[in-house]
Amino acid sequence: MKISFIGPAYPYRGGLATIIETLARVFQTRDNEVSIKTFSLQYPRLLFPGKSQFRTGEAPDDLHITREVSTVNPFSWWRVGRRLRRERPDVVVLKYWTPLMAPCFGTICRLARRNGHTKVVVHLDNITPHEPHFYDRLLNRYFLNACDGFIYMSEAVHTDLLTYRPTAPALFSPHPLFDTYGSKVERTEACTELGLDNTQSYVMFFGYVRDYKGLDVLLDAWALLKAEGRTEGRKLLVVGEVYGDDSKYWAQIDRLGLRDDVVMHTDFVPDGEVALWFSAADMVALPYKSATQSGVTQVAYAFGVPMVVTRVGGLREIVPDDVVGVLADVDARSVADAIAKVYEGDNLQRYRKGVESERGRFSWEATADRIEELYQGLTTTD
Repeated sequence: MKISFIGPAYPYRGGLATIIETLARVFQTRDNEVSIKTFSLQYPRLLFPGKSQFRTGEAPDDLHITREVSTVNPFSWWRVGRRLRRERPDVVVLKYWTPLMAPCFGTICRLARRNGHTKVVVHLDNITPHEPHFYDRLLNRYFLNACDGFIYMSEAVHTDLLTYRPTAPALFSPHPLFDTYGSKVERTEACTELGLDNTQSYVMFFGYVRDYKGLDVLLDAWALLKAEGRTEGRKLLVVGEVYGDDSKYWAQIDRLGLRDDVVMHTDFVPDGEVALWFSAADMVALPYKSATQSGVTQVAYAFGVPMVVTRVGGLREIVPDDVVGVLADVDARSVADAIAKVYEGDNLQRYRKGVESERGRFSWEATADRIEELYQGLTTTD
């Protein structure tokens, strides 16, 4: 096939770029002709709450990536859409994670499909955003109606899709494993590299810090554990860039008396450091208030790290309770008890074995297979 991906890729950073680049490589190994059209401008600085959208280092030399798409310039939408119409790829594969991309992506897809040949397949992260706006439904409708088929990674997203396209071709494929960050290293070495005390055990919150991810719930849970004497020899790691102002978290830490209990590393974590943090941690805590799925769970699977996650969205589908970790309610008491349970008896070792046995469900090859299956179904129904 001739395949064009559209979405984040080098020089943009983050999990979405990792997914597109890794899937592109999988399809290249299958003798497909693959290109990626990424952004010349993804977010205007005013709309991006983080510190930087870009990663450092050299561009990958095994991928054909061009920066063509400006989300705020309609002329670029027309240029890219008309170019795709002329190039006639068999399939355009897009990532979709926010309605802010809908005007740009929807226009490109409509123009590309006018050649009567190209199919548009969407790899859905979210439809309903974590911070909703009054215009979301209008924008979603514009984009989703411009597409031929969908790959969804959780039933929560599938339910959202059905409200817009109840009869659209759609297949489930769970979030693939983030196994692109290298290998696990010996724990003492990881702690030394990171400047951590290797005599302590660490519970880690990892990834961008946003309101819906519930760091405030986790801090309250840790305070409960500390008051009950259940944090001796343990610390909480908060590893990831804060979207917005981090002062409210520091104020909460001070109010709860946790300055000596919490290690805050609020810089963006480059790919080369991810293995160190996951090698140092006993478990990963995801106290999300809402979710569809999370790339953090897939990094934890890759490094064999047990998890505590809340029963929201698709997280319960990805993390079987008492197998790879513990499910909790969105409540400090419940999260505290879940963390304590991981440390009870032989649970930590048992959950590590569970992670090893479960992670085979999340291969990149399986995701590529589902995209091919969806595409073949679209072409046979014409």
